[in-house]
Amino acid sequence: MRISTSMMFDMGVSRLQDLQSNIVKTQQQISTGRRVLTPADDPVAAASALGVNQAISMNDQYTVNRQNAKSSLSEEESNLSAATTLLQNIKTIVVAAGNGALDDTQRQDYVTQLRSNFDELLAIANTKDSQSNYMFAGYQNGTQPFSKSASGATYAGDQGQRLLQVGPSRQMAVSDSGTTVFEKNATGNGHFATAAGAANTGTGIISTGSASDPTLLDSATHTLTFAVDAVTGATTYLVDGAGAPQPFTDGQSITVGGAQFSIKGSPADTDTFTLAPSTDQSIFTTLNDLINTLSASGVGAANQTKMANGLATANANIDSALNNISAVRASVGSRLSEVDDLDSAGSDLAIQYAKTLQNLQDIDPVAAYSSLTQQQYTLQAAQQSFITITGLTLFNYLK
Repeated sequence: MRISTSMMFDMGVSRLQDLQSNIVKTQQQISTGRRVLTPADDPVAAASALGVNQAISMNDQYTVNRQNAKSSLSEEESNLSAATTLLQNIKTIVVAAGNGALDDTQRQDYVTQLRSNFDELLAIANTKDSQSNYMFAGYQNGTQPFSKSASGATYAGDQGQRLLQVGPSRQMAVSDSGTTVFEKNATGNGHFATAAGAANTGTGIISTGSASDPTLLDSATHTLTFAVDAVTGATTYLVDGAGAPQPFTDGQSITVGGAQFSIKGSPADTDTFTLAPSTDQSIFTTLNDLINTLSASGVGAANQTKMANGLATANANIDSALNNISAVRASVGSRLSEVDDLDSAGSDLAIQYAKTLQNLQDIDPVAAYSSLTQQQYTLQAAQQSFITITGLTLFNYLK
């Protein structure tokens, strides 16, 4: 093969350009710290790095979501704590107001305080979060959930729980509805609720009672009607107006079906007491009933008995509300703990992803600097040989 002068120049220049291009690429790799500058450098590594980068972006978004979830749940816990403290203070008032030495004027001081407590609890229920959304309105976070009414308060929200994706396979509720927090409070002892008849004139005070055998409880409302023998003074009662009259003893346990309770004092003739299945009641209804109870006159034995029965009912229902809020707080605490666990796992993933990406894309500095040095020597040698070869001419040998 005959090599012309032009071919020799073209081949030399082309090789020098290749060597210079390799040096420039190595310099770029060193300056960026990346081995894969374009997908063409390593198609498999580039594709894998794209997937890892997507996973990193998702993990970063989950981290942001967890921070938002933690903020929302912490705000809810703060308000639930305030509601708990407020209800505990109200329980103290219930106990104090039951003092028989108080007159109606003194009890009105407690009524005034309870009205203020009612408004304070209503404000807690209508709290807005840091994003100006109503915290306890469910999905209707732009609508005020509770409004004062004649019976307590009405709820305008729904039962929804706002969710956030806090992990690849975990959606977490970051709110609780107003119904769950403030309205799902079982009356009585949770199985049934006892009550004294509004027209009672005696001094009988019925206890909250307990379920001696829950399997025997039914969904019916049972009424005990008392009778007092005008001659002997003996007191008896009928259950639902049927069967033989049962003798009554002050404070003795009474069993109806699976319900067990007692009545202390002296029920009057025709006085009634009822047992009804437990239902959910709003805490605002409980407070409204408590205010009405303390607003009524407590003069006379009969009125004092009505007040005692009303306070006992309110005390049991407030206990139920406290238990319910405590359960919600436990759920919020569990979710906050889970967020912390997910944060820890997310941090571990971030480290793992960064390491994987580094292995796929980053250079080995020692190898890169060694390669650059070798390429520089090669270029210098090629340049010297090119100069020598291009300097060859027949005229150098003619004399």
